[in-house]
Amino acid sequence: MLTSTLTIYTVLMLITFFSLEKGVELDHHWVEFDDVRYHIQVSMKNPHLLLLSVSLPTPSSETIFVRGLPFGAIEAIKAAYGNLVQILDPPRDGYNLTLKFNLAKLPANPDQKHAFMVKVASIREVVLGAPLRVILQHLAARTVAPDLDPPVALVHRPNECFFLFPQADKVTVVYPMRFNDSIDIVLATSFLQEFVEARRTAGLHNTPPCSWSVTPPLEIKGVPSDALSANAGFVTFVIYPRHVEGHKLDRTVWNLSTFHAYVSYHVKCSEGFMHTRMRRRVESLIQALDRAKPDAENSKKTSFNRSFKRLGLKDSSTN
Repeated sequence: MLTSTLTIYTVLMLITFFSLEKGVELDHHWVEFDDVRYHIQVSMKNPHLLLLSVSLPTPSSETIFVRGLPFGAIEAIKAAYGNLVQILDPPRDGYNLTLKFNLAKLPANPDQKHAFMVKVASIREVVLGAPLRVILQHLAARTVAPDLDPPVALVHRPNECFFLFPQADKVTVVYPMRFNDSIDIVLATSFLQEFVEARRTAGLHNTPPCSWSVTPPLEIKGVPSDALSANAGFVTFVIYPRHVEGHKLDRTVWNLSTFHAYVSYHVKCSEGFMHTRMRRRVESLIQALDRAKPDAENSKKTSFNRSFKRLGLKDSSTN
């Protein structure tokens, strides 16, 4: 699956080094897949304070946001970062969340510092995956999260969401797959059908059951039609307690949160591969046509070197 921590982790480690050791003022923006935007600031006046602002995808009307964040996000931030972070209220303009980290309180042990910076780099998973984590934690305990009426809609792309139907023994996850480009729709449909078939191969029996359909599954029949406008079908996963036990929980949360981006990545790779094959094929055809052309200089030499001898009557009689 996809990973997002490498780039942000590299930036954070550079900022930590330069701000603490060099006292350099930094102001850095970047955008991640699914329109998640980051802004990191460190000032010369307070080089030990790092401001990290995060902008999330625009939620659809079906999702539950509390003060601009998915439900459970505040609790997840406090649990992940403890007293090393302060949540600014209100956040910076144009962002859903602004966190203030005190770099002077980072652990002195290099391994502990590394582990904490990886947590900071996983801010996307902590915030967007918070409601999903709550539901799956209850699944691990064979219970259902209270005050949640199924199906539960969770944002994962701008104005788009996926749906969860939690039960005590399983959680059904449904993705309406939408793509803008007609070629992407065809490639995604083919990829998803192969993806479902691959689940049936040997060695993958312990993975969550997966299915694909053109029509919405029964679990989300009551969802408004606007939220079900999928042009590449619907993908359904069934998550059981064994899939969220212990360390498996973090990976399951990340994989489910970024499934659409995972499909989009492979669709674009397939499209790029086909374009490369097509270009190579065209180049080989052009080379074949070039080889088939007659050599103009050789043809001219041949025509000019030809000579004809006129035969007289004597020569003809001799022959």
